[in-house]
Amino acid sequence: MVETASRPPGPERGLFSLADLEPGAVLRLARRSTELFDDREAHDRPLCDQVVGTLFTGGSTRTRTAFTVGTLRLGGTPVSYEPSDGEPLPDTGRALGCMLDALVAHTTGPLTELRVLSRYGQLPTVNAMAAEEHPTQGICDLATLLLRFGDLSGLQLLYVGEGNSTAVALAHGLSAVPGARVSFVCPRERRLPDGELARAARRAAATGARLDQVADPGRLPREVDVVYTTRWCGAGTPERAFQVNQAFVNRWPDAWFMHDLPARRGDEVSAAVLDGPRSLAWTQAAMKLPSAMAVLEWVTTGR
Repeated sequence: MVETASRPPGPERGLFSLADLEPGAVLRLARRSTELFDDREAHDRPLCDQVVGTLFTGGSTRTRTAFTVGTLRLGGTPVSYEPSDGEPLPDTGRALGCMLDALVAHTTGPLTELRVLSRYGQLPTVNAMAAEEHPTQGICDLATLLLRFGDLSGLQLLYVGEGNSTAVALAHGLSAVPGARVSFVCPRERRLPDGELARAARRAAATGARLDQVADPGRLPREVDVVYTTRWCGAGTPERAFQVNQAFVNRWPDAWFMHDLPARRGDEVSAAVLDGPRSLAWTQAAMKLPSAMAVLEWVTTGR
């Protein structure tokens, strides 16, 4: 007989923030992503006979497709649905936990909501984006960098733009890389939250990485391996001083360019840079699927 009584909440399980993971675990997920990038059949169908719910409360192209296709490639069945209207989160979590084997959620709401769903559903849950952080994009970005550079030790990355959920994931992800140097150049009113940057800096102190943030686009590092920007989601368009165009990247002729997409050519980045020979944006897009597969494999099996 199936037990139908209300279950007490259990410990949360899954991927919520890269800051929750040990540095070694972050880098293992990135390496596993590159293995699946090279060979998408390099797995034993760990989701066979399992059902993965995908909850997307806003628009998404790459992330939604990556987790849907990734579930299928790993042998599972994805179930897509919209959020319930007004039901308390603990009740939603309990109901989903009776039917699903894992949950992937992409939301503009707070990360605490995903932790509640996991605890009350006793369900491994993937934060595929929340207001505070986009950790699966962070894994995708680290994997793309590994594919390009091989060894990330000492990598120097310049991030230009809004201090958004992608920027927070970069801070937590690259703080796990020994000797990495990450410079965030963000307008003062759109900077990374001080608490997130301080949390990443504490880990960086242990790995020898270094993070800094400035509001002046004239204060740029002398050496840069990668320039990264994202679409601006706040009100208005980016200030011209923060646009990544050809004149901007010419300061570092050997630097590569990254963008998590979607992009607005002519706003945060010029077409010449986004579509240029040193752009990794399309490799990042291709890496979304194997990195989603690596995350799904990890949250369901622990491997």
